Amino acid sequence: MTVSFGARGGVSRRVVTASGLLMVLVGSGFVVLLISVQGLRTSEQQTQHTGIVLANAHQVESLVSDLATGQRDFVITGQEKLLQPWRDAAVQLPAQTSTLERLVADNPDQVAQAHEANQRITSYLLDYSLPAIEAARQDPDSARSVAVTAEGTNRIAAIGSVLDTLIRSEQQLSTTQQQKTDMIANRAVVAAVMGLAGTVVLVLGFAVYLTRAIVRPVRVTAEMANRLAAGDLAVRVPETGVGEIRTLERTFNTMAGSLGAASADLAASRARIVRSSDETRRRIERDLHDGIQQRLVSLALDVRAIQAGSLNGQAEELDDVANGLTATLDEVRELARGIHPAILSQGGIGPAVRMLARRSKVPVEVRIDVGARLPAPIEAAAYYVVSEALTNTAKHADASVVHVVVRLTTDRLLLSVRDDGTGGADPAKGSGLVGLDDRVAALGGTLVVESPSGQGTTLSVSLPIAL
Repeated sequence: MTVSFGARGGVSRRVVTASGLLMVLVGSGFVVLLISVQGLRTSEQQTQHTGIVLANAHQVESLVSDLATGQRDFVITGQEKLLQPWRDAAVQLPAQTSTLERLVADNPDQVAQAHEANQRITSYLLDYSLPAIEAARQDPDSARSVAVTAEGTNRIAAIGSVLDTLIRSEQQLSTTQQQKTDMIANRAVVAAVMGLAGTVVLVLGFAVYLTRAIVRPVRVTAEMANRLAAGDLAVRVPETGVGEIRTLERTFNTMAGSLGAASADLAASRARIVRSSDETRRRIERDLHDGIQQRLVSLALDVRAIQAGSLNGQAEELDDVANGLTATLDEVRELARGIHPAILSQGGIGPAVRMLARRSKVPVEVRIDVGARLPAPIEAAAYYVVSEALTNTAKHADASVVHVVVRLTTDRLLLSVRDDGTGGADPAKGSGLVGLDDRVAALGGTLVVESPSGQGTTLSVSLPIAL
């Protein structure tokens, strides 16, 4: 039972192992791709976020510039209408700076810079710009002094410096994130290529393994099975497979061996039946010849003797009895020849075939090339083949001549009976050739009937000499 379990697990274990490796490679590739996709998504989000932060920072810079420009133009001209950009910027800046702080809330350094920029802008607006505008309304010349102008310039420069630092930091974060994403993408490409190459190699190796371990042995076994079905019982397959395939090969060989042994036993049994039948025929022929036939001959002689000393009336009656005994004796002799001709036992196949030719109702041309006696079953089979063929020709063929050829090769007796009759004979329809085919097959021979309609019939037999 342990061996059988191991055999069952051989191919299955290898298939499961290969499938597991393939799943690991494919799964790893998908994991790497997912990581890469996630990294790319994060990079895209970071890029979008950076764009928003930079746009907001530039908007704050623009509004600060509007503060400075509006204040300067008002101080220089004193016209209230030129102060409108300052008013608009002053209204929008609190919301913009608050938005900037919120956008960079996930980065402490950026938060500090945004908060500092907000404080400087608020200080610029409340501590410098508003007082400068009020002073310009009351005393324009004092508002145009160098000290006041320089202070505004310095405050604006400080705000711009803080915003520039924030912008550069945001751009650096975006660049770092992009480099990280590129690195992840490169790793994903390398991993995908390696995974694809490994998958291809594994699939090709698995295909080669399946071809060598399963497909090829199964194909060879199928070819051998076809040969076995065609009658080649000596066919075997090499037991080179693994697991279930080896079990299949071993089982096939065992089955073929069993069929071969059974076929050999059947052939031997049929040969024994044929020999027994022939021996029975010969025994019946001897019993008829030595028993009943001799008894009838003795009775006929006794009747003739009684007839010679009897009166005329009794002589006629005894003559009828003697004639009846003689006719019965002829019938017994004919029956004995049909059961097993004595000439076959005494002279062999050559004289027996020539006797059949002489008794045939259709002219027969005989050519015999057999120089030695053959085993009795072979001679009997050849005799009955010729006898049945000549009988069928006389009954059904409407032939003018029959050609009988008997020749001996190194290891086989070849027999051919050919007529020029109407043809169309079909052994499958129950003719006496069926029994002859069984007799020939039992001796390991073959019987072939060729009978095209209108072209005569040829019966060919091949019998092995060695039994």
